[in-house]
Amino acid sequence: MSKREYSYVDLPQKQAVVLLGSILVVALCGIVYELIIGTVSSYLLGNSVYQFSLTIGFFMFAMGVGSYVSRFIEGNLVQAFVWVELILAFVGGMCSISLFMLFPYAPWFYTVGMFTFISTIGFLVGLEIPILTRILSERSTTRQSISDVLSLDYIGALIGSVAFPVLLLPSLGLITASFAIGLTNACVALLNVFWLRNHLDNFHRMLAYVTAVIVLLFVLTLSASRITGFAQDHLYFDRIVWRDQSPYQTLVVTNTWKSDDVRLFIDGHLQFSQADEYRYHEALVHPLLAWGSEPESVLILGGGDGLAVREVLKHPTVNHIDLVDLDPEMTRLGAEFAPIVRLNEGSMASEFLTVFNQDAFLYVKEAGRKYDRIIIDFPDPHNEALSKLYSVEFYAMVADILEEDGALVTQSSSPFFATHSYWTVALTLEELFADVVSYNTPIPSFGIWGFHIASKQSGQTLGVLPDGLRSLTAESFQAGRTFTTDLLPRKPLEVNSIFNPTIYERYAEDLARI
Repeated sequence: MSKREYSYVDLPQKQAVVLLGSILVVALCGIVYELIIGTVSSYLLGNSVYQFSLTIGFFMFAMGVGSYVSRFIEGNLVQAFVWVELILAFVGGMCSISLFMLFPYAPWFYTVGMFTFISTIGFLVGLEIPILTRILSERSTTRQSISDVLSLDYIGALIGSVAFPVLLLPSLGLITASFAIGLTNACVALLNVFWLRNHLDNFHRMLAYVTAVIVLLFVLTLSASRITGFAQDHLYFDRIVWRDQSPYQTLVVTNTWKSDDVRLFIDGHLQFSQADEYRYHEALVHPLLAWGSEPESVLILGGGDGLAVREVLKHPTVNHIDLVDLDPEMTRLGAEFAPIVRLNEGSMASEFLTVFNQDAFLYVKEAGRKYDRIIIDFPDPHNEALSKLYSVEFYAMVADILEEDGALVTQSSSPFFATHSYWTVALTLEELFADVVSYNTPIPSFGIWGFHIASKQSGQTLGVLPDGLRSLTAESFQAGRTFTTDLLPRKPLEVNSIFNPTIYERYAEDLARI
C-alpha cells in the first residue's frame, strides 16, 4: 500500500456520518474549553474584557498554528484524529481544576499555566479540522468536504457558546463542566474507535487508551463536588461552610476555626467579614437615612445578604423597603442560611421588605414609584457589566425615582486603593445632583473605604443617628469627610458613561499600581 493510499481512506456512508457528527461535538467542546478558561481567569483575576480578549486571541492563534502543523501529519489520519481527541479530552478536562490549584501560589505561575492550557487546547483544536477535512475529502470533492466540516464546526460552536452560560455553568459549575466536556471529547474518541476500527493500526490498544481516559474523567465528574470543595478550600484560608454556583456568580461562605467570623465571597472577592461588617453597613446606611427629612420609603440596590436592611430597620419612620438583587441565590442565602440570618437579625423576613430578583438597571428604568432614599450597594466596577451601574445614565434614572427632597448613597470602593475610580463616581454624580458629599471610614478587612451621598436639594445636613450604633457617630462621620493628600486624585478625570466607561479603565489602572 502506498503512502498516499494509507493516508486517505474511502469511508462508507455510516462512517462518514459518524465523523461529521464528531465535528459538531468537538467544536462544541472546543468553544466551551475557551469559555471555561476565560471565566476562571475573570473570576480569579477580574477584568473580564481583558481576560476573554487574551483567551480568545491566543486560542485563535494556537488554532492557526495547529492548522499549519496538520499538513505535516501523514500516515493513519483516522488514528491521528482519535489521538488528538484523547489528548484534548484529558487536557481540556483538567484545565479548570488545574488553574484553580495554581492560583494561590503566584500570579505569574497562574499566568504561565493559563497560557499553557490556552495554547495546548487551541493547538489541538486547530489540528482537528484539517485532519477531518482530509479524511472526508476522499469520498467527496474537496469543496464539499470543506463546506460540510466548517458548517458543522460553526453550528457546534454556536451550541457550545449558548449552552455554557445557560446550562453548563449554572447547573454544573466550572470544574464539573470541565470534567464533563472532557468526558464528552473522550466519548467521541470511543465512538470513532468502534465505528472506524478497521482503519486503526491496533484497535485493542487504542480502545484501552480511550477507556482509561473515559474511566478517569467519569470518576472525576462523579467526584466533582468533592474536588470543587478541595479547590475552594485551597483558595480560602478559612473553613468553607456553604457554597453555591448560581447562573450569575460563585457564592462561598467561610468561617474561621479560631473565632466565629463568617465571611462571604463572591467570585473569590471578599464581600464582608462578620468581624467588621457593621462598620461598613453603618457608614453606608445611617448617614443617608439621617440626611434631611425622616424617610418612609427606601430602595436598596444590591445587598441581598440583608445586612443593609438590618440597619434600615433601625429607623422607625421607614415603613416600605424594596430590595433589588439580581441573584435569587444571594437573597436566599440572606433569608435562609442560619449564620447569615443571625448576622442580619432576620431582616429578610421583615413585613416592610419586598425582594425583587432582577437586574437593577432594568428595575430602576421601569420602577413604578418614587423613594425617599436609595442605597446603592453594588460590587466594585471591576468589569464592563458593573461599570454601567456607576454611569451617568444609570444615576439619571435613579434621580427620576427619587423624591424631590430625597437622597442616595453609593458605596464607591476605596479612595486609597482605587483613588481615581472613587472620585470618578463623585464627578459623575455631580453632573446630576445639586449636592454631593464624599466621606470615608476605616474597615479592617478592606482598608479605607469610601461612599458618596447625593441629594437633589443642597443645604441638607446630618440629623440624629439611631442609638446603639457600634461604630458610627456624628463626629466620626464629619471626620470622614476629610481626605488626606494620598486619597485625592492625581490626574484629570472624566464622567463615567455607558458610551465611555472611564471608571472601568480607572479602576483597572488603580489596582495595577498596587
